[in-house]
This record gives sequence, C-alpha cells and structure tokens, in this order.
Amino acid sequence: MDGNVQQDAAECATTSGHAVTVAGIDCGTNSIRLKIARIDEQGMTDVVPRVLRVVRLGQGVDQTHRFADEALERTYAACREFAQILSEHHVDALRFVATSATRDAQNREEFERTVESILGVRPEVIPGTEEARLSFLAATGTLTNPDAQPPYIVIDLGGGSTELVLGGDGVSAPATEVVAAYSMNVGSVRMTERHLVSDPPTASQIDDAMDDVDRHIDEACAVVPIGKAHTIIGVSGTVTTMTALAMGLQTYDHTKVDGVRVDFESAFATDDTFLHMTRAQRATFKTIHPGRIDVVGGGAVVLTRVLDRIGQAAYDDHGQQLDSFIASEHGLLDGIVLDLGHRLLANGL
Repeated sequence: MDGNVQQDAAECATTSGHAVTVAGIDCGTNSIRLKIARIDEQGMTDVVPRVLRVVRLGQGVDQTHRFADEALERTYAACREFAQILSEHHVDALRFVATSATRDAQNREEFERTVESILGVRPEVIPGTEEARLSFLAATGTLTNPDAQPPYIVIDLGGGSTELVLGGDGVSAPATEVVAAYSMNVGSVRMTERHLVSDPPTASQIDDAMDDVDRHIDEACAVVPIGKAHTIIGVSGTVTTMTALAMGLQTYDHTKVDGVRVDFESAFATDDTFLHMTRAQRATFKTIHPGRIDVVGGGAVVLTRVLDRIGQAAYDDHGQQLDSFIASEHGLLDGIVLDLGHRLLANGL
C-alpha cells in the first residue's frame, strides 16, 4: 500500500469506543511476521500475537542484488498463509513494510505486485531511518524497567541491516523522541553470506567480519552520538535469541526474555561460543529457531561489536560504566502496528 492509499485507509477507518483493530506485516531479510492488535488510548492488546515464518527473502541479495526465485516462493507462501489469518478477523487497516533486502533488490517490482495480489496491499519499502523510528517507538513505548535511564539507544539488529537509534535525554528533548538514527548495511544474513562462509567460520573470516562491522559503526558514529546513551535496548530475533542462550533457557520463552537485563560479559561469552560452533552443533539447541541456525553467528559478530563500541563511547563521554543491555521483544513489527493504530485514532477522534 503506497503512502496515499495508506493515508486514505487511515482517514476512512472507523473507530469503536476510541479503539481500532489493525494488522502489521514486517518483511525483513530473514523472516516475515504478522501481528493483529487492538489499539486504544491505553495501549495495545494482541488479537493475533506475532506469527513468524523464516523465508530468507534476502538469500543472495548482497551478491546478486536480486531476489532468488525460491526465496520469492517461500515469501509468497507465507503471504498466502497470512491472508487466510487476516480473512478470519476484521481489521480497520493493514500495513505491509519491507526493509533491507527489498531496498537492495532490482526485481522488487515483481515482489511488490505479487504481494499486492495476495494481500490487497502494496508493500511499503521504507528507508532505514523510518525503520529506526518505528523500532524506537515500540522498544521505548513498552519499556517497564524502573532502572532504565534516558537517553535510550535502541539496537535493531536484522538480517540485512542494523539500526542505531538515540532518543532524547528527557530534559532538552523527550526520552521517547528520536534525536539521531542511522541504518548500517550489516546484519546476520549479510555478514554470514559475505564473510562467514566456512562451517565453522575461520579466524580470518571472523576478523574480516568484525572489520566490516567496525567500518559501518564508524560511519554511524558520525551521525549518532552513541556515547550519550545511558541505557541500551536491543530488539530483533538475533538479540532475543542470544539473550535466551545467555540465560541458559532450554527452549525459547518470550515472557522470560522480554525486559531482561543482560551484562556484557555474559553476552560476549555467549556470542563467541556460538560464533565458533558448527551449524550442526547449534542445531542441538532448541532455543535457536531452525531458520536462524546458519546465520546466528553473523548476528553475534554485529551485536558484540556494537555493544562494545557503545560501552566505550559512553565511558568516554560521561564516565558511565555502561556494561549491560535490556532485551526487548517489541521491535519493528510492534512499531508498525502502534504507529498505524495511533494515526487511525487521531483521524477518527
């Protein structure tokens, strides 16, 4: 759905008791996810909690700049499944957002046209800055940790890109307002396909991946003053998976992961352990979704380098020993839903 059609949908949506039911689809490099929720002035209530399918839409896009036929078919199958779920619920509006892989694909027109034929809405290929804004909205809007102090910096670590988003200090700018954001073309799938091609990856491949990530962080730091942060919030499947592993969970449990604080020492040790494992060894851990087994090491490289750099920058800036982060289950998908619901309510009141 393009911007004009999306606005029309918002203007035509009806409200009931100042509440709307909306659906969001987040189509990333590695996975596609659906959520249906009821939004009112008090917040968000799930109607259909997150439905996730790992489709690896970004397969090979970093090298070919095109979607692979088999990747498109996997994604279309998920869209048909989502269409069936949506047909069982009344929604006032649906927003389909596509991110890093779609931004880079030369044959995205075919993808957008086919998705529209299945779901009735055209994918919005949003820039990294909009992706960052929506992730920040969700991560900070659902934050309940009493010890979390602004400014917050949100790390949204995806398959193809990683967004760094800094908010206000709560004095000169609201803590939930984005002050600076940058989207880096590094993520779990991109780093795996670009560097970590052996199983397990070699020392030189890991070094090359770290150098690549560090160069992108240098670029991000020219835009985002990461040292101003007092609290780090991590979102996305890589972050929550590595958090669950650091916690020693035998199976993934989002209720235990969401909002937990993880110290750098535990995070770095876990990242390093799973980075050096073979894929067969990772597959023995039920905590890891099968669709992430081959790329979780690439995500671990990005997470480790970003956390370490923010920690160092915070100490240099204001002397804080920033040595932990908060894991959040509320990232881009929740941001899509919350933002759409808020706009519908604003138009209907």
